[in-house]
Amino acid sequence: MAGQETGERIETLLDELAQQAGPEARDTADELVRSLVEFYGEGLARAVRLLGAAPQGADPLAVLTADELVSDLLILHDLHPEDTATRVGRALDKVRPYLGSHAGDVEVAGLDLEAREGPTLRLRLRGSCDGCPSSTQTVRWTIEEAVARIAPEIAHIEVEGVTDEEAQPALLQILPHRPQDAPGGAGHDPARWYLLGPGALPLKEPSIGVTEVSGRALLIVRLPGQLYAYRDRCPVCATSLAPAVLDGESLRCAECAATFDVHRAGRGDRAHLEPVPLLEENGEVRVALPGELLGAGP
Repeated sequence: MAGQETGERIETLLDELAQQAGPEARDTADELVRSLVEFYGEGLARAVRLLGAAPQGADPLAVLTADELVSDLLILHDLHPEDTATRVGRALDKVRPYLGSHAGDVEVAGLDLEAREGPTLRLRLRGSCDGCPSSTQTVRWTIEEAVARIAPEIAHIEVEGVTDEEAQPALLQILPHRPQDAPGGAGHDPARWYLLGPGALPLKEPSIGVTEVSGRALLIVRLPGQLYAYRDRCPVCATSLAPAVLDGESLRCAECAATFDVHRAGRGDRAHLEPVPLLEENGEVRVALPGELLGAGP
């Protein structure tokens, strides 16, 4: 009965909106209601499928929270078994191996769930990026993506980035967003995350491979226990790195013999490679292409 009453109440509100704001507003509101119903319907359908396919004895909450959409619904209604701080910690644990490749680490400096502008996470970034602007951007986007997927209620992230060259902390303003909603704006270039299929990844350790993502060639390097992604372009001679030689963690351009440290954000004696944000999660590998790379030449 409560469901029927709620449906009747929604219909009454839609009629009132049409009378107050006109038929166009009613059409928009109808579309909004349909979208919400589809969203919750998909969440319920997934929950049923997940629980039906779960192995005997599995923890039902663990099964449900492993799914991103169902987990988001639980968070939305304050039903998730893990609090925000715990989920933030898990998100940062996922990116620490990646930050380590930029000679850095991250720690939580504060979490204010009652901030006026919305739940705000304050992070402290240590020793990251080695002064490379493109590396700084990849770190920023990787942290945003990891937090947005596991703790989507966080509205703002503030990062104190400290490098060897800086006497004082530098504050980076970060707004977490879904991959398809990555915004532009001050300090933010539009970007989008892409899922890489298994065929796009080199299999041996160590090895390299080149794959195309949204029309851009990316160099994927596999070292023991870790994947790295860079723009497929030598910053010294502008040629492809597909025939480059990998010696341990050192990548040598086959054309000009310039060398780059794969593990340390592509740092070289004369120039940096252009790193691309990469996240591995639940057997999937995703990369992000910031706006300037999407619009860059070959």
